[in-house]
Amino acid sequence: MLKGIPAIISPELLKVLCEMGHGETIVIADGNFPTYSVCKDAVVIRCDGHGVPELLDAILTLFPLDTYVEKPVTLMEVMKGDRVETPIWDTYRETIAAHDARGGETIRHIDRFDFYTEAKKAYAVVATGEKAIYANMILQKGVV
Repeated sequence: MLKGIPAIISPELLKVLCEMGHGETIVIADGNFPTYSVCKDAVVIRCDGHGVPELLDAILTLFPLDTYVEKPVTLMEVMKGDRVETPIWDTYRETIAAHDARGGETIRHIDRFDFYTEAKKAYAVVATGEKAIYANMILQKGVV
């Protein structure tokens, strides 16, 4: 046991967060994300039973977002024709604002297939049980 480590952070996830260097990315994937086919070269950490918001909060407790890029957080934009609400994005903005003074200004939205292309470059992916639609995100690590 360690002090100050959020309980939701497993030893495996803690190790990966420590291994990541400045500018590297981690995907926090919802339950629908094709983790193993898109992120073939990434370290995969299973966090079934957990949602993206609580993992986002725990991860941002341990590492900063990159300050050398304007938008270190990437979300998958809603596909044309999809009629879905994304209230989870408001939760993301609130959570990010609790850890980074730039708040929602850190977030960019990109096309689904561009998101997959970016995800392929990630160092790691956290596969969650998140049920919200369009809840995937990519975080770019800053300097500690």
